[in-house]
Amino acid sequence: QVHLVESGGGLVQPGGSLRLSCVASGSIFNINTMTMAWHRQAPGKERELVADITSGGATNYADSVMGRFTISRDRGKKTVYLQMNSLKPEDTAVYYCNYRGTPIWGQGTLVTVSS
Repeated sequence: QVHLVESGGGLVQPGGSLRLSCVASGSIFNINTMTMAWHRQAPGKERELVADITSGGATNYADSVMGRFTISRDRGKKTVYLQMNSLKPEDTAVYYCNYRGTPIWGQGTLVTVSS
């Protein structure tokens, strides 16, 4: 069994920061050897890729978050993070963690950016 659990969402004012965490468990996939991704889905919109990180640490970001978000990983904790800075109302969405290229997703964590 493989599980991904996201946490860290909440209500933040525009311009604020938040750090999301994704903790992995299970033996089918090893988070430390997989490309991991953060996606988000805003109300009425399609789910979109926000960022991903390879096993070697190479990162990729959507244009909409470039320069504001940072994806990272802690192999000892089997955790992937998404540091979100300079948050905008349009960042409001449910954020999901995913083993990239697989149908394995976490339950999502809600980020609301509002004044």
